Amino acid sequence: MKKSRLIYSLSLVMLASAVLFTGCKKSKAFKEEDGQSSADNRNVQTENDLANNEINTEAGNNNFLHGRTINGSQSAAIQKALGINAAGYTVDTTGAYMGTIKINYNGTTVSNRTRTGSIRLTIQNYPTKKWKDAGCVLKVDYLAYKVTRASDGKSIELNGTQFLTNETGGSWWELLIVKTQASLATSVTGTNLNVTFDGDKTAVYNINRRFTYSLPGGILTCTGEGIGSDGNLSGLENYGTTRDGDTFTSQVTTPILWNWTCGWWAPVQGEVNIKVADKDFSLNVLFSVDKSGNAVTAGANSCPYGWKVEWTHKNKTKKKVFGYV
Repeated sequence: MKKSRLIYSLSLVMLASAVLFTGCKKSKAFKEEDGQSSADNRNVQTENDLANNEINTEAGNNNFLHGRTINGSQSAAIQKALGINAAGYTVDTTGAYMGTIKINYNGTTVSNRTRTGSIRLTIQNYPTKKWKDAGCVLKVDYLAYKVTRASDGKSIELNGTQFLTNETGGSWWELLIVKTQASLATSVTGTNLNVTFDGDKTAVYNINRRFTYSLPGGILTCTGEGIGSDGNLSGLENYGTTRDGDTFTSQVTTPILWNWTCGWWAPVQGEVNIKVADKDFSLNVLFSVDKSGNAVTAGANSCPYGWKVEWTHKNKTKKKVFGYV
């Protein structure tokens, strides 16, 4: 009997110690959290968005890929409408007659960003499908595509494959120039996109997003949604592993909205919930805030400062505010 009581007592002590250790571990994770996972997610999504803008542009500008004749002045008009500065890259159209082109980035610094590497675009089921056709799928291969901020030297390098689908049909030409359609919707899907930060740690991203472009009030505006799922979660824009090897999910809870007045890098609306494995809290991201983290509404002559991330454990909440630029 005494032996049984002793074993029982020891079991209770071990259980209490395990609970205490787990609680301390979670509390330590809360205190040491700095929002890095949310910052990485935002930076990668932003750079991926810009690349997709250029991919959409160059696929639409090429007569073979687009499916209609577009001359040089028309291409220039589209780039001007989008605010795209093509000084940082050239386009190799050698394989255009087979439905493939390559964007080569030349290391020129434009708007505080220096880009190198390439992005190869290939129309699937070419020539049956052209980019202007609804349902056309464009295979996008990131080949050591590296973006470096000139101001601080921090970089992001993408390697891997994504697929860009033209859901509505049409292109920038139909939306922006001749205005024969009210909106343009594309989706981006891809698994195991390798993202290397500052030449050191690598994360793995599975990006699943839908973009719907429209012109309310004559201003080009884009709404971004998460269309991915993982387990019982839906509305995911991204999931995978962080730079530290932890699994994570990024769920869009309020559609992300940005326009060409404030820029593709500065959403004026949106909320995202990021959950990192083994952490007893989520990172709740709110876009369009002032320097203090208060939600603001962008106006015709004003744009938000940045975005805020908050995390809560038990009765304590911490936050961090990031500027868009």
